[in-house]
Amino acid sequence: MSDPRYTPLRERHQSLGASFTDFGGWQMPVRYTSDLAEHHAVRQAAGIFDISHMAEFTVRGDEADAYLDHALAGRLSALAVGKAKYSLLLAETGGIIDDVIVYRLDDDDYLVISNAGNRDAVREALSARTDAFTVEVEDVSDDHALIAVQGPTAEAILAATEGIADVSIPWAEQRYYAWATATFDGQPLLLARTGYTGEDGFELLIPAALAGALWDAVVAAGGPHGLIPAGLAARDTLRLEAGMPLYGHELTLDTKPAQAGLGRVVVSAKESFVGKDAVDPASDARVLVGLAAEGKRAGRAGYAVVTEDGTPIGEITSGALSPTLGHPIAMAYVDPSFAAEGSAVFLDVRGTRIPATVTALPFYRRTK
Repeated sequence: MSDPRYTPLRERHQSLGASFTDFGGWQMPVRYTSDLAEHHAVRQAAGIFDISHMAEFTVRGDEADAYLDHALAGRLSALAVGKAKYSLLLAETGGIIDDVIVYRLDDDDYLVISNAGNRDAVREALSARTDAFTVEVEDVSDDHALIAVQGPTAEAILAATEGIADVSIPWAEQRYYAWATATFDGQPLLLARTGYTGEDGFELLIPAALAGALWDAVVAAGGPHGLIPAGLAARDTLRLEAGMPLYGHELTLDTKPAQAGLGRVVVSAKESFVGKDAVDPASDARVLVGLAAEGKRAGRAGYAVVTEDGTPIGEITSGALSPTLGHPIAMAYVDPSFAAEGSAVFLDVRGTRIPATVTALPFYRRTK
């Protein structure tokens, strides 16, 4: 077993009294004070998250766009400079190696951000697909830290953060799934208006050596705006409410995109891409749905979804008592015959059958 890894912000988390957990081989803060307080802060004001465990890859070269069209399921050549796009890295089998966000930094310069636990698999897959293209793929994960500021007051907080300067696009004009450049203490800072909470917010890519100073500056600016540090537990309930999949739960190497409701991400009209010939799932393959229940007993990952007589028809991949909505929610893979919105099913919660209803995702959508 390899030694645990820590982000450049380890000392900040320890000084704040964070509890740590293993996540993809990294020791990450799971909470600082209260899961509920951190969750509600993001919905009502703002939270700051350390997501420096995420992996970053640069893709550069004259054929970078054609290469990414081949390597990923989407059409990244159509992505405008200054924009970002969610995409999937598929195996030859059509299963999902990882879900990624791609930022087009220049005509021949892209940034790909992947999940921490899949760093090695993504590096290997991206590197193996370069042979026919004039392109260079580099793993630059260790050079950077990534900090997320999420919530209704995120923009105001960052606009007031001391040390952030030279912002290339005025804050109010920065769009969702787009990015801008800035500096922090004179060093390059990438401001991406993306996130994993269902709220407005930004993800800040900074040289690793400046992570602590940037964290401190954002926390200082955020105090009057209700900002608090938030850990992985809050991030998980926030993303579940927003219907966002988590690799290893909703997405796996055995999952086809259409099963996970991500068929729209796959551009089958492309002449070729890795996984194209195997991307269609079997007609009887289970599909991802949202489930809502009453009361306070929530289904958890691995719990069975059953009919009234106890016949297994699916399995929960993520579940929780929703802090925002006040009732249990879950995402689950179920047999197609039970996937229609409004279908009545049951959650097997430690031997007790809890009535649930198939509902549209996301469970929560912010008011813009």
